[in-house]
Amino acid sequence: MSRALLSHILHRPPLLASRSGVRGGALPSRLCALRLNCSAAEATASADEAPAPPARKKRVVSGVQPTGMVHLGNYLGAIKNWVALQDLYETFFFIVDLHAITLPYDAPELSKATRSTAAIYLACGIDSSKASIFVQSHVRAHIELMWLLSSSTPIGWLNKMIQFKEKSRKAGNENVGVALLTYPVLMASDILLYQSDLVPVGEDQTQHLELTREISERVNNLYGGRKWKKLGGRGGSLFKVPEALIPPAGARVMSLTDGLSKMSKSAPSDLSRINLLDPKDVIVNKIKRCKTDSLPGCVASPSPSHRNLS
Repeated sequence: MSRALLSHILHRPPLLASRSGVRGGALPSRLCALRLNCSAAEATASADEAPAPPARKKRVVSGVQPTGMVHLGNYLGAIKNWVALQDLYETFFFIVDLHAITLPYDAPELSKATRSTAAIYLACGIDSSKASIFVQSHVRAHIELMWLLSSSTPIGWLNKMIQFKEKSRKAGNENVGVALLTYPVLMASDILLYQSDLVPVGEDQTQHLELTREISERVNNLYGGRKWKKLGGRGGSLFKVPEALIPPAGARVMSLTDGLSKMSKSAPSDLSRINLLDPKDVIVNKIKRCKTDSLPGCVASPSPSHRNLS
C-alpha cells in the first residue's frame, strides 16, 4: 500500500465550511436585523465571565481474554485496579474475544465465556455508568485499524516478541497460526483506536506496549506532519503515544504450582490458579496442595515457591 493511499485512508476528509448554499457569505436580511438589535453586551461574553472548559480526563483502555475462568491473578492484577481507575479517568474496558482465537478454541464455550466475563466485570464493581464495557469483536474498527497498522509494522519487530516465541515453541510450528504472530498489532489497534493516554499493564506485557508506542511513532512519522497536510491530510500526529500504567502491587500473581510462572487461564492444571467462581472448599484444597518452600516454619526466603504465596 502506497503512503499516499494509506494517508488518504487514515486522514478524515476536510469538513465543508458551509452546506447552506448561500453564496459570498451574505447573511439573510432577518439575521442581519437580529444582529443589529442585539447589544454588544448580549452578543459577546466577557472573557473573564466565560466559564473555563472542563479539563479532559485522561483515557484508559484495558481488557481481559474470555478464555477459561477469570482467576485471582486477573482480579488482583487488573480488574480490582479498574474499579479505582473508573473514578479517575475516562475508561474503556472490553472483553478481548478476538485475541482469544489466536490459539485453538471451542466456539460455543468462547461465546459462553464472553458473557460470563462481562458479568464478572459488573460483579467486581465496574460501573457501566462510569466506564464503557463492550465486546472487542462487536467493534469492526479494531480489525480495520489492525490491517492498516500491519502495513507499516516491520515483521522483524514481531519476531522479537517473547510471548510469540514461548507460545509457538509450546504449540509447535505446525499448529502456530499467523494470528499469533500479529497478535501484538491487534493489541496496538485496541489501544490506538481510542487515542489512549494510559494502559494498565502487567510486567509481562510491557514489551507489547513498547511495540505499540513504536508503531504509533512510526505511523505518525510516515503519515503525519506538514508533508501530508499539503496532500489533504490534517497533519500533526494521527495517534497518541500511550504510557504504561503499572499497578504498585499485585501486578503479577504467580502460579500455585510453579513459582516461576504467572497464574494463567491456559495452564493445563486447574490447581495452578484460584478462579473467582471457585467454591470455598475448592479454594481451600488448592491452597493446601500448592507448591511451597521446603524450609520448615515461616522463614523469609528468596525462593519463588515462597514468594508466590507471600
